[in-house]
Amino acid sequence: MSDRPRRLHLNAFLMHVGHHEAAWRHPAVEPERDGSVDHYIRMAQLAERGKLDSIFLADGLALWNNVRYNFAGRFEPLTLLSALAVATSRIGLVATVSTTYNEPFHVARKFASLDHLSGGRAGWNIVTSGQEDEARNFNAEAHLEHHLRYQRAAEFLDVTRALWDSWQDDALVYDKRSGLYADTDRIHPVNHTGRYFSVAGPLNVPRPPQGHPLLVQAGSSEDGKEFAARYAEAVFTAQQTLADGQAFYADLKKRAVRHGRSPDSIKILPGIAAILGSTEQEAKQREAELNGLIVPEYGLSQLSKMVGIDLFDQPIDGLLPAELPSVDDINGNKSRFTLVVELARRENLTIRQLLTQLAAGRGHRVFAGTPEQVADQLEQWFTAGAADGFNVMPPYLPGALEDFVEQVVPILQQRGLFRTEYTGKTLREHYGLERPPGLVRPASSARYRPGRQPDEIAEVSPDRSER
Repeated sequence: MSDRPRRLHLNAFLMHVGHHEAAWRHPAVEPERDGSVDHYIRMAQLAERGKLDSIFLADGLALWNNVRYNFAGRFEPLTLLSALAVATSRIGLVATVSTTYNEPFHVARKFASLDHLSGGRAGWNIVTSGQEDEARNFNAEAHLEHHLRYQRAAEFLDVTRALWDSWQDDALVYDKRSGLYADTDRIHPVNHTGRYFSVAGPLNVPRPPQGHPLLVQAGSSEDGKEFAARYAEAVFTAQQTLADGQAFYADLKKRAVRHGRSPDSIKILPGIAAILGSTEQEAKQREAELNGLIVPEYGLSQLSKMVGIDLFDQPIDGLLPAELPSVDDINGNKSRFTLVVELARRENLTIRQLLTQLAAGRGHRVFAGTPEQVADQLEQWFTAGAADGFNVMPPYLPGALEDFVEQVVPILQQRGLFRTEYTGKTLREHYGLERPPGLVRPASSARYRPGRQPDEIAEVSPDRSER
């Protein structure tokens, strides 16, 4: 274990012109800039100036928000991150890609490509998708059941990692004298046949600089936590209270140990939407101004999907209906359903009040205060066993991210909690994670032979080192 002092990790979650659902109406925001690559370059360079570990772009595969009142479409994130890779040099680049509506070979190739092009800064936020609308865009009438999506995701990850490892690190030779470009004895088939996928391999991209791009996960259901404990190296999560954060942190670390992993090999990053002011009163006023721009119809649409029933015919100043679906009936985001319902019941919130509570973070924690108060909150969660770092969710962009970088980050640096300079070049190095060692195969193992059919190659069981 490293003797270096423990320091927190910060990821900037960039979403449109801010996470608050009314951000586009804020007087300091130019909503039309969301369609410009320059907007995202500015955000990425700003986060890099603050020495943050990474930036993150979420994604969905349907136009499911109420576009009448807010942003709904998104750029395909890997395409955008490829542009940001050449506009930055150190910050990590994390993108959401679904395992339900993709194929392992395609995804392995995309992330290997981004990792090479960025010099080892790629990260994959693994999702199983949560909306019925997505299924109908991919030749399906209904969304795959929750537990089956995670079964598919597990097989997807096994195949994807095998594809990244199908090239040994030293497979490329570049021997001009002999004419040997690559040693094909060091390139291996995958020959996977499983319940969901049949993939011959090898990948048509050499092994990524990081070995494997950083693996990130965000589900907090039972299936999601087990998946994270087995595969994830960073977890984006949502808790409202310190006690809930501590419970989640301890639970996931224990699960990782049961899977034969070190608890330090999985980093827990709760979401935080910080609204800053020079005084607490000013911060609260800024929060109220943002909330005053809310369009209730948009929030009702979002909340209805979260809780699994149509709320438009409910009195907005009344409580959530007593009769709601059980978590077992939710085939979307089970953990967010539980969080939202518990928040409403615990604080006895009306639907209107709940819309306001969710407007800036969609269930993630929102905190309005001075830079010192925000830093105090982050330090408390970090030192009290509730977080290894934070998923920073600026309520509006670029202003709130600029405030965080210029006002909160220096305080964390002064307290010795956050880096003052990058010490590594890759995303794994930023997160203090080892590079997966890859495969070591004896000479008798199956290897790639150009032109041969998959059934002519004996299936191999890779000697995969435990991460």
